[in-house]
Amino acid sequence: MMPSQTNSSVEWKITVPSSSKAVQKIDPLYVVVEGPIGVGKTTLVRKLQSQMNAQLLLEIVEENPFLEKFYQDKDRYAFQTQLFFLMSRFKQQKDLQKEGKQSYLADYHLLKDKIFAELTLKQEELSLYQTVFQSLATCIRKPDVLIYLHADSQVLLKRIEQRNRSFEKNFDVSYLNKLSDKYRSHFSAYQETPMIRLNTSTIDYVNDDGPIHEILQETNRLVNAVRNGIKVSDCVSSNY
Repeated sequence: MMPSQTNSSVEWKITVPSSSKAVQKIDPLYVVVEGPIGVGKTTLVRKLQSQMNAQLLLEIVEENPFLEKFYQDKDRYAFQTQLFFLMSRFKQQKDLQKEGKQSYLADYHLLKDKIFAELTLKQEELSLYQTVFQSLATCIRKPDVLIYLHADSQVLLKRIEQRNRSFEKNFDVSYLNKLSDKYRSHFSAYQETPMIRLNTSTIDYVNDDGPIHEILQETNRLVNAVRNGIKVSDCVSSNY
């Protein structure tokens, strides 16, 4: 659920100048949404799906047999938890069609596994994990656009409480803050694909489809820019 005090439209800050020409609709597209726990990733991809006629690729969360134990004892169960997530996500990703007429929307990027691993694993575990991660990361398809979501910590915590997952009860605020900081650090330097950065504390795409239309239009605009020769590192849009 999004906070009540939000804007119905997105005020973009862009690095690629807008063109007077109509934005060409790109099809098929592979769009990935990322961000910390509770930021609204799955909600956004489900809303975008109705506009894109895309197949959803949703991360496996509650099926992880180590996750509840991880929240009870992070030091003991971090490695098993992360390895399960990495392998399950890679299995989903490796079968993704590289060409074809089907668009895809994913509520995660494999990069998130690296973010969580750096936060939770001991050094010797992290070294082993990174070796496995690097081997797998070269085998997956890059998205056409990555949408990075963030929100204030209190907003994230409120949304986590509202979805009422048993293993997220009494969620560690300190862990959430560190995770959000890790995400900000990684995506401040991200240049692999065009990127849209959205502060979801200030827009409401649950109750208002206006932002959904604008996000999709901006997605198509960035893909057009890359295909017209604009450097990927210059193709960034933001609402903050």
